[in-house]
Amino acid sequence: MDEPIRTWTPGELHEAINGLLEHVFGAVVWVEGEVQDLSRSKAGHVYFRLVDTAVDGDRQDNLPALAVTLFDSRRRDVNRFLTSQGEPLRMSDGVRIRIGGRIATYAARSTLQLLMDRIDPAFTLGLLGQQRARLLAALAAEDLLDRNAATAMPVVPLRVALVTSIGSAAHADVLDELARSDIGFHVEVLDARTQGSEAPDSIVAALRTAAGIGVDVILLVRGGGAATDLVAFDDEGVARTIAAGAVPVITGIGHETDTTVADAVAHTARKTPTAAAAALVDVVRLAQRRILEDWDAIRSGAVAGLDRASDRLTLTGRHAAMASEVGLVRQLDAIEVHRRQIDAGAHRGIRRAGAQLDALSARPGRTARSVLDRAGDRLTILAVRSAGHDPVVALRRGWTFTRTTEGRLVRSVEDVGSGDVLVTTTADGMIRSRVLEDEGGSASG
Repeated sequence: MDEPIRTWTPGELHEAINGLLEHVFGAVVWVEGEVQDLSRSKAGHVYFRLVDTAVDGDRQDNLPALAVTLFDSRRRDVNRFLTSQGEPLRMSDGVRIRIGGRIATYAARSTLQLLMDRIDPAFTLGLLGQQRARLLAALAAEDLLDRNAATAMPVVPLRVALVTSIGSAAHADVLDELARSDIGFHVEVLDARTQGSEAPDSIVAALRTAAGIGVDVILLVRGGGAATDLVAFDDEGVARTIAAGAVPVITGIGHETDTTVADAVAHTARKTPTAAAAALVDVVRLAQRRILEDWDAIRSGAVAGLDRASDRLTLTGRHAAMASEVGLVRQLDAIEVHRRQIDAGAHRGIRRAGAQLDALSARPGRTARSVLDRAGDRLTILAVRSAGHDPVVALRRGWTFTRTTEGRLVRSVEDVGSGDVLVTTTADGMIRSRVLEDEGGSASG
């Protein structure tokens, strides 16, 4: 008689399958793949899919995947282990990991899952290091590592684009550092995802927006975290966007020990967001000091030039005064010589007239008297002429003599020009004046 065919309940079948899985794979199986669709329940459990992204094919949305469950009790064990290793990584979407656990079915949904209880951080870190090294080598071969560093930083970069996650500690730290500087920065904040699978595209979009709004400098910042938190800043697209950009980029990503590809291609790299903001403040402070130093040099040069010009003007004035005095003395001497000549001539004329008068006085009659009268008249005329040619008398009567500083006697307005210095001699002294030009174009004193 045939044995009856066994009928299984779903629970019995899952129990049998689980026993078979443990027999085949053992208590622990290691699996590697990329984390996707990670979520956390209120109870502290973590759920995600481990996807085989290395599979070739055109349909990247239908890749082999394994459901993973990390119960809260196991999660605490895993976190304690990572903490003991210096928290080198954090599981998040897009991170490739190697994890261990037990393969089992989830009876309620009739699915296969990995009950995770351990992780290999060295795998992820080694993989990230290899990817970073390959990308840096490729960028170096294309001369992209120093391209942004060669971009000229404006002398006073006050228009700033801040690319970061709005509301994050990095966002607050940068704004606080810039505000405390009391420098008039104009900051345009561009929100970007800085962690997760969407982060690279988000950062690239923000960088391109910043380059298109005419800023002087871009601050790309993110607070510290595990190495896997910063994986977006090792992305090739982010690196190439920074390297090829026409705007200098200052990075402040992670903690003191973190270095990313974005740091390597940036104009200036600092270890933290606050340090990146401080670096920008230092650039402006240096420009301020140089401007003040240049201004002090200009002012000192101007003062020295004015002092030299004042000394030259004083010396020129003294020379002009001395030359004028010498010329005036010479003119007065010449006038005195002319006066003496006229005086001597007048006296000679008087003596001749007197002699003639004496001769004629000896003649009798009317002729003598007539001659005497004519001689007297001539004598009177000569005396008047003599007095009229005496410059001292003319000066006392209100006449003046005007000469140029070179000693030329001024006889007409045509003898002088605008700006000439004249010396006028009066009865009791000399007057110095400068020729002006009236509205009609003729010279006037």
